[in-house]
Amino acid sequence: MRYASLVAVALLSACDSKPKDIAPEAPVIAPAVAGHAALGQPAPDFTLSDLNGKPVRLSSFRGKIVVLEWFNPGCPFVRASHTSGSLVKAAQKQAAQGVVWLAINSGGPGKQGHGIDTNREGAQRFALQHPILIDENGSVGRVYGAERTPHMYVIDQQGMLRYEGAIDNSPDGEGKSPEGDRLIDFVDSAIQDLNSGRPVRTPKTAPYGCSVKYAS
Repeated sequence: MRYASLVAVALLSACDSKPKDIAPEAPVIAPAVAGHAALGQPAPDFTLSDLNGKPVRLSSFRGKIVVLEWFNPGCPFVRASHTSGSLVKAAQKQAAQGVVWLAINSGGPGKQGHGIDTNREGAQRFALQHPILIDENGSVGRVYGAERTPHMYVIDQQGMLRYEGAIDNSPDGEGKSPEGDRLIDFVDSAIQDLNSGRPVRTPKTAPYGCSVKYAS
């Protein structure tokens, strides 16, 4: 556990690093989202643009399990999770089973990880094939109560929010020092429960990672 603590401290110290150069880009503004996300309740609907400007609406995936991953390509926890931890090829694995995986970046202008080009580079670096949605004004992130990157949400086939929290129980982001000495992928477990018709055994955990870099 000492290793995990040291790694987590080092990663946290890098969470607030700012990009050296931020190229000016046309702003992408997320529409207002009504309501507030709550476990066991309908997941608030939203429409956000992907990196190509294509609108993506959550409710269009009704009938499928949907995973929301709050994302910041500059966050060291996101980098660790996508290069050696539980997020490596996780979206591809779930997509093969019919699950929809959506990354959401709620970082504001001038913040770490903001910008279309920065997110495109992140998608390439991590070999991501799923959409990255831009929530520049943070409206969707705030409705969902997203606090960390990565912060995970699982929505069932009926559009109900069934899981919220960390990707796993290894707060180093690398999956090397899980609490209790056994790695548990909470998102994968929640999806297995839903596919088996069972209630999600662990519906809520404490997320770890960088703070979401909201505009204000």
